[in-house]
Amino acid sequence: MHPYVPILVLAALAALFAVGSVVMSSLVGPKRANRAKLDSYECGIEPTPQALGGRFPVKYYITAMLFIVFDIEIIFLYPWAVAFDAMGWFGLVEMGIFLATVFVAYAYVWRRGGLDWD
Repeated sequence: MHPYVPILVLAALAALFAVGSVVMSSLVGPKRANRAKLDSYECGIEPTPQALGGRFPVKYYITAMLFIVFDIEIIFLYPWAVAFDAMGWFGLVEMGIFLATVFVAYAYVWRRGGLDWD
């Protein structure tokens, strides 16, 4: 238990700071509610009746999927970079194959115009 004490203390301090910030802001902060504060906020765009009940464009979902693909690529790159010395040439070849497949998909999406936001 002794080696985990600093981690537990840090976690307790983080939780105390988070709870304390929320409590203090509700106690000390101004309480001037108006219609604009209670309205939904959509990235700076004024909400319209069509936007509230309408559908998102397909481009939104394509961009989200591309973000997830490249985010997963980064998740695989971090452990590989940490253990690169232990894996040797095998790790280098495997990561090269992985990166090649990801870049082929990236080139395909780029060529098809999936990254153009019109």
